[in-house]
Amino acid sequence: MNRFSYTRAKSVADAVRLHAVTPNAEFLAGGTNLVDLMRENVMRPAAIIDITRLPLREIEATQYGALRIGALVSNSTLAWDTRVIERYPLLAAALLAGACAQIRNAATVGGNLLQRTRCLYFYDPATSCNKRVPGTGCAALDGVNRMHAIFGASEDCIATHPSDMCVALAALDASLHVAGRRGIRTLPFDDLHRLPGHTPHRETTLADEELITAIEVPSEGYAQHFSYLKLRDRQSYAFALVSVALGVRVEKGAIRALGCALGGVAHKPWRDRDAETLLIGRAADDISAIERYADGVVAHADPRPGNEFKVDLARRAIVRAFERALAPDSAPLAGRDPGEQPA
Repeated sequence: MNRFSYTRAKSVADAVRLHAVTPNAEFLAGGTNLVDLMRENVMRPAAIIDITRLPLREIEATQYGALRIGALVSNSTLAWDTRVIERYPLLAAALLAGACAQIRNAATVGGNLLQRTRCLYFYDPATSCNKRVPGTGCAALDGVNRMHAIFGASEDCIATHPSDMCVALAALDASLHVAGRRGIRTLPFDDLHRLPGHTPHRETTLADEELITAIEVPSEGYAQHFSYLKLRDRQSYAFALVSVALGVRVEKGAIRALGCALGGVAHKPWRDRDAETLLIGRAADDISAIERYADGVVAHADPRPGNEFKVDLARRAIVRAFERALAPDSAPLAGRDPGEQPA
């Protein structure tokens, strides 16, 4: 680990100012990703700006029926919040599918949004990685790429985003509140993460000094019909090969609204909104329409030899997620473990 300076921010404005005037600085919240990367010499910030004392730990309803979540709320606190369990069970289930209880207790939702890829080559300074050192190449292209992207990748990077929570937020049409030198702005969740292109080291659309202060999820939480399906090599403490976050609103037997996002397959949570429109108005039990939707989503995949299996895995996972979400015994999570869903 390199030497660095340490400063504790007194306010959001102070944090933004300190970052803006301090070269090569990083914000510190839970530290569950940043500290690991510093220990491995993957990230070598010259300055750490501690934001853990800022007043960003509230979960509150807005006047429009949405839920606003402070960026320093822990993953565990959010997952077990009664309002989240009752209104946004998809989000609770996704949070509890990630990491272990100890990490969820320390990790913040703001940090979860910005966690970096778990690509083995990114974590190994002895290998080439355009995300870690721009211009050095991507060892994963022709290396061990079983865990890597099948959508939206480039010849410069085929890494995937590791978050479970972000996949649910993409399906829920969340938005973010961001503070920067120009004031506060609202950012649609879809616009936060970038695809790699030729600049995979630039992972988000945030300016260097900008700080996420809150996440807002709209009133539509798909509490009646939802599924978070995570397929991985082992049942716990493993990142997704493919995950599906799905919420569906059914009225009079027909699909009237839905959000479906995939994880483990791209540089960001992957959502095909054009394909979703084909299901609006369809009977909820029209399995052939759901299968056509899944076929349409994976039709855009561009896998490497090591992860071709993900294409069919993603297609099957989408169909399975719909089956779970629309099963007759599906119900809200009130009164039971948010991580437990119908088989």
